Amino acid sequence: MPLGLYVHWPYCARICPYCDFNVYRDRDRDTAPLLDAMLADLQAWRERVGPRPLRSVHFGGGTPSLMAPGQIEAILEAAASLCGFEPGAEIGLEANPAEMERFEGLAGAGIERLSLGVQALDDESLTRLGRDHGARRALEALERAQALFTRVSIDLIYARQGQSLEDWSAELTRALGFGLDHLSLYQLTIEPGTAFARKVARGQLVPAEDDLAAQMYELTQSLTAAHGLDGYEVSNHARTQADRSAHNTLYWTGADWIGIGPGAHSRYGAPALGGRIGAAAERRPEAYIAGIAEGQAQTFEALSALEDAQERVLMGLRLKEGLDLDRLRALTGHGIDRRAAEGFAEDGLVTLDAGRVTLTPAGRLYADGIAAALAPA
Repeated sequence: MPLGLYVHWPYCARICPYCDFNVYRDRDRDTAPLLDAMLADLQAWRERVGPRPLRSVHFGGGTPSLMAPGQIEAILEAAASLCGFEPGAEIGLEANPAEMERFEGLAGAGIERLSLGVQALDDESLTRLGRDHGARRALEALERAQALFTRVSIDLIYARQGQSLEDWSAELTRALGFGLDHLSLYQLTIEPGTAFARKVARGQLVPAEDDLAAQMYELTQSLTAAHGLDGYEVSNHARTQADRSAHNTLYWTGADWIGIGPGAHSRYGAPALGGRIGAAAERRPEAYIAGIAEGQAQTFEALSALEDAQERVLMGLRLKEGLDLDRLRALTGHGIDRRAAEGFAEDGLVTLDAGRVTLTPAGRLYADGIAAALAPA
């Protein structure tokens, strides 16, 4: 089973109003104790999972482009020493355009794939999204990233308040003209507990209507396909197989990954302990650091075969290739709800073929609902 490493850097210069991740304001904190705790956490994970080479390392957050190059180097050196890397392992990081002066240092530290959080291409939208960069800065950061990194992807958010179908068409067409081999294109989702959710409750923010959001999604698929970018996952588009996100593919295919940093999650196989194990780290940085010192920073849970199957259905259906039903049964002993699948097939929302269930283009609009209906109960 492939293994990936996720590194969660929890600090941000500014917290975006749509974000529900485990993040905290940077505020010139001393981050040396956190780095030491993460390195100790990685050592503990090596003892749990054994000598397994890493297929990917992904720095997420938060804003990991705020990390010093030396901190990134320290983690990568420890990962190489403790685990090693598969040939061609993906080393990726999520970056904010506001930190583009740091990009050269990030590349020198060993980052080869950069995911740039552009989010929008006009200043008004970026202000509404609470971003700390403007459109010009985003384009300058993209140009610098393309010069420094082997692989570059950008994130964009659509179905924003007041955005029309024509607006999104023009914006996405412009983005597709940058010659990128990967794009992550997300519909704005109002998550509970966020500043945007509070604005919606007060009537200060009106999300895009469902029909308009669906039209934007369909437009996204057609425009990216016309420019040679395959929608290999519900929200992700790549020019070739090699351009896909190797790290995220571990999640979608139910492989193993270990996570270090506050709030990081892990999933890994442990036959001696009864199957697949889930783990979650302490969320607050101070609690995480203290927990590492005491050997109690992670909470472990043995997943039942049913829970494992449910997760695999939810994640696997997001991929263009769909879900391998023979593999699902071999790994968990469970299958999908066949009657529900046949009903969705009759409605043109899924295809059932050669032991595999796959969402159709129409079915992708209802991906989460279909997955919930197909998952074993």
